[in-house]
This record gives sequence, C-alpha cells and structure tokens, in this order.
Amino acid sequence: MVAGLLAAVVVVLLLPLDQSTTRGREAVSQSPVSSYADAVGRAAPSVVNIYTLKKLTLQRHPLLNDPFFQRFFNQRNVPQRQRMESSLGSGVIVSGDGFILTNYHVINGADEIITLLHDGREARATIVGTDQETDLAVLKINLDQLEPTAVRDSGGLAVGDVVLAIGNPFGVGQSVSQGIISATGRMDLGLNLFENFIQTDAAINPGNSGGAL
Repeated sequence: MVAGLLAAVVVVLLLPLDQSTTRGREAVSQSPVSSYADAVGRAAPSVVNIYTLKKLTLQRHPLLNDPFFQRFFNQRNVPQRQRMESSLGSGVIVSGDGFILTNYHVINGADEIITLLHDGREARATIVGTDQETDLAVLKINLDQLEPTAVRDSGGLAVGDVVLAIGNPFGVGQSVSQGIISATGRMDLGLNLFENFIQTDAAINPGNSGGAL
C-alpha cells in the first residue's frame, strides 16, 4: 500500500517510557489491550492539521497572443488569470519552540501554510528546511505552550506490532486508525532517492501525510 508507506513520517513509541519494546509485546500477548485512549491522549496533542494555499497562474490560450485575434476581437492586453489551489496534510510538533516535522509533498510549492493545533489554535507556518529526496520538511510556528512528541528510533519495531496512525484524513479533523506493522525496510519502490519504509495496514487517506504513526 503505497499511500501507507508515504503517510506517516514520525514514529512515536506509545509504550510507557520505563518499558522496553519486548516487555510491551509480552504484556499485549498476556493481556489484550481493550483501549488505546491513554496512548492517543499522549500523542494527539502533538499532531497538527496542515492546510496550504498555492497561487496558480492559468495559461492563456495561444490565440490570445495572436495580433489578428487581439485586433479582431478587441482582446488586447488581456491579463493572465490566477486561481488559488488548496491542499491538506498533517504534521508533528517535535520541539517546544515550534518546530514541526511533515512531508515535503504536503507543503511543496505552497504560498501560505496554516496549522491547526489539537487545542483549536491556528498559526501560520514558515518553511525552515526541506529534503525532497526523503520527502521531509521542517516548519516553524510562533506559539507557546506547545506539546512536542518524543521522536524515537523505529529500529525496534517488528512485523506484527500494533500501531496507531494519527492525522487529518480528507480534512475532516484529527482522527485515529489502528493496524499492525505489515513490513519493515521497504526499499527500491522508485518513490524517493533514499527509501527505508515501514509498511502498515492502518487506514491511511489523503490528509494523513505527515502525521504520526
């Protein structure tokens, strides 16, 4: 599932910090989890909705550049038309001073970037840096009292581990889907220059890109 490979760029370990991944797996096998509310409650405040606006200049028909056409139809100096194109995605707050990690393709070409936080606040974001080859981008917002997430090494993940995907699918607002790790180390897919993807069967839809897994 290509969409699933692209969507979640930040791996947030939702186990208690004093437990190892192994102990977490043993606990799940002995006592099935009936609710992920605590895990979602810890991670959700760090996930933001991202809305972008891009100004597009519509190409004029070649006939509009023809002197005869302009003279005959009185169409001299017809200005080029513009329209605004919007898109959406998600991001993860990774520091208390307002840095957000998201996907490059979420903000590529955007003229304006608006973030909506879990607590309802909005803020314009600026682009700090991008890496098209890994499809990553770092944004910055100027707000206080942020709740950054702990970004951890995904090397301990194993096929079969339960994961939660948090994002803004279809722009309807933050939601959570659940699944498992289907595969790790996915490479040679022709999507980016550098590839080492985690595959999941958690529901991933347009708007989830840049969110947390």
